[in-house]
Amino acid sequence: MNELKQMARDEGIYLTDEMLRDFATYQELLLDWNNRMNLTAITEPRDILIKHFLDSILLLRWCEIPQNAKVIDVGTGAGFPGIPLKIVRPDLQLTLLDSLQKRVTFLTEVSRRLNLDNQCIHSRAEDLAHEAEHREQYDVATARAVASLPALSELCLPFVKRGGYFLAMKGPDSQEEMEKALRGIHLLGGAVKDSPSYTLPDGSGRALYIIEKTSQTPTKYPRKRGKITKAPLI
Repeated sequence: MNELKQMARDEGIYLTDEMLRDFATYQELLLDWNNRMNLTAITEPRDILIKHFLDSILLLRWCEIPQNAKVIDVGTGAGFPGIPLKIVRPDLQLTLLDSLQKRVTFLTEVSRRLNLDNQCIHSRAEDLAHEAEHREQYDVATARAVASLPALSELCLPFVKRGGYFLAMKGPDSQEEMEKALRGIHLLGGAVKDSPSYTLPDGSGRALYIIEKTSQTPTKYPRKRGKITKAPLI
């Protein structure tokens, strides 16, 4: 974990020994459970450090997340970027959302082992976003390359309160996606504030789209998944 510590420090993020122990336990659990279910195709230890852990916490370099912010990680999968963010920022009130129960079971176990007070929810984003307990209740929503930007925006922006942010993590060749998503982002009550691009230590390119929630999302959004896929807001 010393390499992760140095890579994070190079980006202005300082990891304590306790955080590094948590990352080591997380990596161990990820690899162990991955033998029984498909959690990640990235299994080399150094690749996990860079492409999962470092990639996730780099959000803190580009976006200032308030203390005690409510954060929802949509389509979190094996917990990225949510759990690494929570390890580094234990003040965050983190909700991990995924549509597969077996992944939620894994997330619950990781949260228990690391003593993290995460809320782990098995649901589809398009359903949960219509529940009053979750609709426009979060300071930040995150999602990492789980769908195209037009679809991601419709799934995530309804969770974000006015003045909050949707952080969309994408690959380097996503500018065309963003251009297609602009109309939908506006319809959903959002506005693109910034779109930094950067490179991970292994040379992998990344793009982050920081979308501010400027007005309420119309109640008809998000639509059912079939409509989001067949008739994206472009």
